[in-house]
Amino acid sequence: MTPQRRSARSRRVVPAVLGTLSVLSLLSALPAAAQPARPEARPAAPPHRQVTAAEARTDAELRSLRDRPAALRDFFRALPKGGDLHNHLSGAVSTEYLIELAAQDGLCVDTATLTAVVPPCGAGTRPAADARTDPAFRQALIRAWSMQDFPPGRNGHDHFFDTFGKFGEVTWRHRGKLLADVADTAVRDNQFYLETMVTPASDGAKKLAAEVGWDDDLAALHRRLVAGGGLDRLVAEARAEADAGDAEFRDAERCGTPRARPACGLLVRWISQASRGSAPERVFTQLALGMRLAEADPRFVAVNLVQPEDADTALRDYSLQMRMVGYLRTQYPKAHVTLHAGELWPGLVKPEDLKSHIREAVGVARAERVGHGVDLVHEDDWQRTARTMAEREVAVEVPFSSNAQILGVKGADHPFTTYRRYGVPVVLATDDPGVSRIDIAHEYQYAAATYGLRYPELKDLARASLEYGFLPGASLWQGHPTAAGYRTVPACRAERPGLPARGAACRHLLAQSAKARLEWQQEAAFAAFERAHAR
Repeated sequence: MTPQRRSARSRRVVPAVLGTLSVLSLLSALPAAAQPARPEARPAAPPHRQVTAAEARTDAELRSLRDRPAALRDFFRALPKGGDLHNHLSGAVSTEYLIELAAQDGLCVDTATLTAVVPPCGAGTRPAADARTDPAFRQALIRAWSMQDFPPGRNGHDHFFDTFGKFGEVTWRHRGKLLADVADTAVRDNQFYLETMVTPASDGAKKLAAEVGWDDDLAALHRRLVAGGGLDRLVAEARAEADAGDAEFRDAERCGTPRARPACGLLVRWISQASRGSAPERVFTQLALGMRLAEADPRFVAVNLVQPEDADTALRDYSLQMRMVGYLRTQYPKAHVTLHAGELWPGLVKPEDLKSHIREAVGVARAERVGHGVDLVHEDDWQRTARTMAEREVAVEVPFSSNAQILGVKGADHPFTTYRRYGVPVVLATDDPGVSRIDIAHEYQYAAATYGLRYPELKDLARASLEYGFLPGASLWQGHPTAAGYRTVPACRAERPGLPARGAACRHLLAQSAKARLEWQQEAAFAAFERAHAR
């Protein structure tokens, strides 16, 4: 889809014996209404997660804040939350900032549709800058360009997706400024990594696709794209766009100056979008560009398919598009793949359209992560799909707010607990936090409140968001952490995150691996967080 301090310390005394309790034991103490919903089929329970004394005391602090909304919000803002792996740049920017950018660029607004349009502002339009002085106009734009004040209980699907067309004239102009706004929020919410989606060389890809045309022989089609350097010209164009965006970002954040903003230190990587509602030749061209780009430029790591999965063209071509990705993986084995799949629900599409999308994303396209995955239990033989995802460590990216706003799926209807029970890696994400009017702290707080999660489980969700990010290098964690628990590799097992590594083997790992360094940084942040909240 294309689509935002510190709490008061508890004085409660926690017995040291809690340090040996498992999360399963902690969950068993919850009231029945607060415990996670059980799936229809129950595979073997995952191994116990041992809880440290500091984690138990921090969990007690969390529980003490249940009736103190402001302090609870502060707790979740301060909680180290890893990375955001499912984020659309245009939909992640705050709506207020989009309005300001429209005003700065002298754009106009169609008063009938509240869509940003190019100047001059003729009949039926008014300057976007009017929103600076006209509160009613400003509020109308905020509601049209986001889910602000959308009536509860109504299906938000169309309104959500329509927002992107309304502010689209704003977003394509300023990739760097948009990233600065999103990165500022990520850093404020104590995140360390961001993967965000953009459409590289969009016009060039559209033109090349039209020139090449369609061929169901994907190998032949790929040869035509590469012939004459057409695809490489698109890669060069995309890299130039990224260079310009980087420069604009650094200028906005004052990077490299004494007044550099904290977001200068945020590690950001791009995921290339392909528009699943387009003609097959354009989808294939965008996918090929994204994967070739990921192998040519380390700033780009993966591809994804975006736009509503329930649209007619997306449904008609779904299996073909999975075949496209599967073929291109043989040509670009170093490029990563994450796919929107299963962003569907009964009533939104016909029953036959619910049978296989996640299964095909995992089995045919060989996706390393799946975005949304909401319709899991409505697919044929879904248990096999869940087991396959667990075995291959195919993570599912879960943005609770957009699932509720677009599909009306929340609480026990959401497969969150089913994925976890089957051992599928789960990462929390924002999707389009600007449109949804939320941030990542909101998603963690929702998970804790809705599914009765305790602090150690929230901590492991944050760890997963780095472990399953497309970061280069070896992990700080040994084996399959979702199945076996987050246990550091032997090289760093005797070390204390937050202090300089003493052993040569651990120092070597941290020097050579960007993933391990970022995970080490987060562990240091957890240690500081627990010291502040476990007294």
